[in-house]
Amino acid sequence: MVSWEQLEGACAACRRCGLCETRRNVVIGDGARESRILFIGEGPGEQEDLQGRAFVGPAGQLLDRMLACIGLDRGQVYIANVVKCRPPRNRDPLPEEQAACLPYLRAQVRLIRPQVIVCLGRIAAQAVIRPDFRITREHGQWVERKGYWLTATYHPSALLRDPSKKRDAYEDLKKLKSKLEELGIPPAPHREDT
Repeated sequence: MVSWEQLEGACAACRRCGLCETRRNVVIGDGARESRILFIGEGPGEQEDLQGRAFVGPAGQLLDRMLACIGLDRGQVYIANVVKCRPPRNRDPLPEEQAACLPYLRAQVRLIRPQVIVCLGRIAAQAVIRPDFRITREHGQWVERKGYWLTATYHPSALLRDPSKKRDAYEDLKKLKSKLEELGIPPAPHREDT
């Protein structure tokens, strides 16, 4: 198994797809590496690309509020993305870009060893749960695979564009909290230095 340092080095040097040509920073992830809870989005946005941290723009601020409503904060979970470099103009990452980055995401999962994985949005759910996943029909549903509990909810960016989906996302978060309690998963201790 690779170490965090090896993974970070491989991502920083990656030239597997064209996203390396336009990135400012590789955004590997953010949060508690020992957390049992992993959130996965689709890819970095403009602020993430500038700062080199996951979910720090407007969608990240909403994610922070979403976590807070179930008693968590980003220092107690780990947040990653399917692709580690920003797609131009925040477009959806192309299938070949996702395929190029999936080995890095799999390495993160092996290093973190979460029990619960929450996909944020359709792109992440289709990459992680199932290629034909329908976020509008299947959000909040749980799937158990290889010892991982998987679910998906709306991406915070989608909630910013369409606030009518916030009620569904809140219900998904309540289901997440119930699943964590059912599994006896305490959040990782809060850490500021991650």
